[in-house]
Amino acid sequence: PLTLEEVRMLVELFYLPYQHGALAQELLEHFRWLRANSLSVGVPPTAPDACGGRRWRGRAQSFQLLCARACRLHSRLVSAAGRALLYDLHPYLWDIRNMLLAACAFVLWLGCQSITAPILLGRDAEPWARRGGLFGELQALLPVGNSCDLFYHPPPLFPSSQLYLLRPLLPLDKVGALAWRGCSEVSQGLQAQLSRAPALPGRLLGSFLSLSPEYTFVLEDEGGPCGYAAGALHAEGFLQQRDSSWLPAIRHKYPPDLGTGGPALGQEAVLFFHTEPLAVPQPVLRRFPSLVQLGTAPRVLDVGASRSLALCLLSALRANGSRGVFCQVSDTDRQQLSFYSKLG
Repeated sequence: PLTLEEVRMLVELFYLPYQHGALAQELLEHFRWLRANSLSVGVPPTAPDACGGRRWRGRAQSFQLLCARACRLHSRLVSAAGRALLYDLHPYLWDIRNMLLAACAFVLWLGCQSITAPILLGRDAEPWARRGGLFGELQALLPVGNSCDLFYHPPPLFPSSQLYLLRPLLPLDKVGALAWRGCSEVSQGLQAQLSRAPALPGRLLGSFLSLSPEYTFVLEDEGGPCGYAAGALHAEGFLQQRDSSWLPAIRHKYPPDLGTGGPALGQEAVLFFHTEPLAVPQPVLRRFPSLVQLGTAPRVLDVGASRSLALCLLSALRANGSRGVFCQVSDTDRQQLSFYSKLG
């Protein structure tokens, strides 16, 4: 059963629309302070205050621990609470869990970046559009603001106790090319046969990992990495660099005859790089200057986790001044079309 401490946490999160319990108030105070003082950290720091940077990282760690407690509470409620209580409270706690995943990853990302532009907020929404409670307060503090209501989804009919972690890309991820189980359609046996052939995550993410790693996020569950979100702040320059330098180097590394005689999927993975990418129309680039790409493993059935990925990536791009994003999807890629459609 739930412990007394967990019940107290639940009450403090599930309070009044504009009055918060101690835990929720602490979360909000940390997040407001971290966002307002993010210029004291970064690589390199934009302010030469080493003590300020240590203080910022200390509060960031406290914020992450509070977020982790709230996410564990969601998992515990699903596995321990009675069904009547669970179905009454789960929609609210599920919303909070998803928003905290995005907020925590955004704070981690702030600690790794040098933000030279102010963190921009969305336009003020009509009063009726604002949601109360901790969810609404956290949402308003993210750079995407109330625009993330575009991605509203009802909670799942069958609650899951699966724990998720959302974080920025780490150097070790880049070394491994994010070849995680589930996201890769290239089996280990195929990789053994085509030891030099690129795995699917490499072909999807390679250009982002090489040219825009600072806008890449990883979703993990208990089985390891299970999703990603990648973006390029200035898509026009990114695509020019991809086509002029990155693609020629990859084509040289993976010649078109590499997959000959092997499984069809191996040939497809190799030939993918030798297909000329379609040009993006200038009106699209002018209106939506940033490029995004997201994906999750088939085992990720909770659309809330995918939504958190999207919110975190959009917040990072918006924090550096982006005013719109687009994604490129092949009209024959049913899996990606379905994923983006479900995401909204």
